[in-house]
Amino acid sequence: MAERYEEWVAAAPAPPLRPFIERYCGYRLTGFPPALHRGLPSRHMTFVVSIGDDIDVVAQTDPAQSPRRYGCVLSGLQASAALISHGGDQEGVAVELTPLGSRALFGMPPGELWNVSVELADVVGAVGRELWELLQDTAGWEERFAVCDAVLGRLAGDGGPAPELRFAWEAVVASGGEVSVRDLADETGWSRQHLARRFRGEFGLTPKLAARVVRFERARQMLRLSPPFVSIAQVAAVCGYYDQAHLNRDFAALAGCTPTELLAGDVPSVQDRPGGPGPSLPHDHNHEHDHHHNRGLAVPHLP
Repeated sequence: MAERYEEWVAAAPAPPLRPFIERYCGYRLTGFPPALHRGLPSRHMTFVVSIGDDIDVVAQTDPAQSPRRYGCVLSGLQASAALISHGGDQEGVAVELTPLGSRALFGMPPGELWNVSVELADVVGAVGRELWELLQDTAGWEERFAVCDAVLGRLAGDGGPAPELRFAWEAVVASGGEVSVRDLADETGWSRQHLARRFRGEFGLTPKLAARVVRFERARQMLRLSPPFVSIAQVAAVCGYYDQAHLNRDFAALAGCTPTELLAGDVPSVQDRPGGPGPSLPHDHNHEHDHHHNRGLAVPHLP
């Protein structure tokens, strides 16, 4: 088997896209054994452009949706895991898209894509296919990110959720999923019932479930990046769970497995790349660039 190789590059998008996209993450993985990995719930919509082989989703988050292969997959928020098959080598660009940008880029609230995956071209037409085609023929991460800026910049327009919903979403994320629905309602001036109804209509899930997803994502990343002497119980306490059993129940519901099982995989994931971008590159890109050899990082997920 070929030597395992990982390459990760992160970059901030062009300024006009920053209200919608937190960063781009380029990935190239070679030499891994063929396997299944999990596409997990997070605070971002799934938006991944494959370079080379298609993304093969063999089990969707909604069991009623048929398996499908995607060149450029776009999904709304989700509260369960998808299963993705890969042949050992993977390459592409993941776009960390906030649901606050769905209306501006796609002309629809993210709730319309709740728990479903689509080919980008099925939503935006030829522009989606153009993005995929251009990235197949572009070498170099900076050049690839510039393609994303150019194509997605043409999609960007006006539009967004009501200010109360924007505030509520940003508050859930900023709190790490620990803000209460009562506090959100008090701040927006809406009743809890009205907030839950409007929030679900916009994003596809209630504020309470959104907080669970954000808290789960925080705990998963902390478990992934913490040194071995940090226990699951300690992570549970830091992330606002009542106890480790509470964390385990959320992992079972949202990931379909225990924290230990999730960490036992050997395929690294874009979702588990740490924090924000690093030092500046030309063209106003920020850049985080890692190479790893002969490493079996322990988190399965859609790259």
